[in-house]
Amino acid sequence: MTSLRRRLLVSLLGAIVAVFAIAGLATYRMAHDEVDAVMDYHLRQLALSLRDRSFGQAPPVAPPDKSFDFVIQIWDGRGLRLYLSHPHSVLPALAQFGYATVRAGEDDWRVYSVPLRDRVIQVAQPMRVRRAMAAKAALSTLVPLLVLVPLLGLIIWYLIGRGLRPLDTLAHGVSVRRADALTPLSAEGVPDEALPLVGALNGLLDRLSQALSAQRAFVADAAHALRTPLTALQLQLQLTERADSAAEREAALAELRGGLVRAIRLVEQLLTLARQSPDSAPAEAPVAPVDLAALARSALTALAPLAEARDIDLGATALADDAIVRADAAALRTALDNLIDNAIRYTPAGGRVDLAVRRAEGRLWLEVSDTGPGIAPEARERVLDRFYRQDDASSDGSGLGLAIVKAIAERHGAVLTLDTAEGGGLRVCLGFVPADNAHPGN
Repeated sequence: MTSLRRRLLVSLLGAIVAVFAIAGLATYRMAHDEVDAVMDYHLRQLALSLRDRSFGQAPPVAPPDKSFDFVIQIWDGRGLRLYLSHPHSVLPALAQFGYATVRAGEDDWRVYSVPLRDRVIQVAQPMRVRRAMAAKAALSTLVPLLVLVPLLGLIIWYLIGRGLRPLDTLAHGVSVRRADALTPLSAEGVPDEALPLVGALNGLLDRLSQALSAQRAFVADAAHALRTPLTALQLQLQLTERADSAAEREAALAELRGGLVRAIRLVEQLLTLARQSPDSAPAEAPVAPVDLAALARSALTALAPLAEARDIDLGATALADDAIVRADAAALRTALDNLIDNAIRYTPAGGRVDLAVRRAEGRLWLEVSDTGPGIAPEARERVLDRFYRQDDASSDGSGLGLAIVKAIAERHGAVLTLDTAEGGGLRVCLGFVPADNAHPGN
């Protein structure tokens, strides 16, 4: 059952029927006590009314009426029974003075015995008669209420529908909205119980608006970034077509080849950035223990040819042991490769790029330092933005490397800092929570 209205109807009717059942039981108990009190009084009055009657030692007489549910026994002073109204009754042959409840045969009996003059008079009544009277009294009280249960169901159904009408109105308002209508929902007329839902929906709409704005900005920036290399490729292609000699054609083809490489790299970085963004990364990334020192050694080995081709000294200054974090190993490798690639691209020939893995301030730090021109303190926040490049940047980078690193750091809850390296260049640090301190969900 998924309908809230049906669930509320069944729950409320069930609760009402349960209350009626409890009330019926209580009513039956009260009616039973009242019947007991009245019938005990009748037993006593009937016994007292027989004190002046004469009873001889004759055989018991048959009851005058089957509906007469009292049994009368009378003994003389010597214990000889003078009278028994029901000859087949199984009441005890001895009397216990006063009121008593006794078990005789298959039924319980309420008995009243009293000594009067020279005889003992006993009047008894089956308890089943009293139970039947109590049940009849209780039913006469509850039957009208039970008859009203269907009417209660209809009233409850109507009232629940009326109470849920604001939710229907809210749902209709959401369903008819256009996909690009992300303005907050109005809380006017919404019941207090539904205000958290409206607040949650407005929060979702706000996040969607921000995500769409970021997506539009990303698409616009990507189109702008791709326009330049594609335009350059077109020009280089035209130069190739216009080349008069083999040497000119070879030079134009070399430029065209370099332009293609740059365009391919830009597209790859765009795809990487799109995958690593927190709002587009997979919900369940492959998180596992990652040894930062081993990751650094692997990256050094892979990027050593690029550093050697640019006459850069690439190495490690410190690699802490047991530097284990829980992370997406492929994403960390992407971040580290981008940091090293950026450092190599912006470091002049003969410079140095150093890696380090350290423990400090309760975190494991992955550091990449270079001896390049560095970044001015006031520009360090800007370089983390997509497609941002410094005006005096001499490299042919796309301005996406640090943005990719920032996205990966945000996914892993890592601290990203930029400061000045010992050699005067840039030092980028990623601080991770150690695996032994990480939350199981990280």
